[in-house]
Amino acid sequence: MTNIQVITIEQTIRNKVEQALIPQEMTLLNESQLHSGPALNSHFNLTLVSTAFAGKRPVARHQMIYKVLADELAGEVHALALHLFTPEEWLQAGNVSEVSPNCQGGH
Repeated sequence: MTNIQVITIEQTIRNKVEQALIPQEMTLLNESQLHSGPALNSHFNLTLVSTAFAGKRPVARHQMIYKVLADELAGEVHALALHLFTPEEWLQAGNVSEVSPNCQGGH
């Protein structure tokens, strides 16, 4: 009997981000249920705190994530909300993750 482990898209995102950016804090929410159409495992919200973002503008931080998750973004991931902080910025922000608004697409 074989023990096959199925890795979800959520776990793949988590694994890739953890390996690439070594976060101090990370919250990954699957918000697919907020999608107005029949989407499953397609909408995510990532809050990430990493020293890798130090000295980088928001666009450069987003590009770092897009590079790490290129395959997933080209595939089944339709939406990825990003909230990216250095440890200092995270403390100033009050350590609060944001929830995305309901998706209006996919009717």
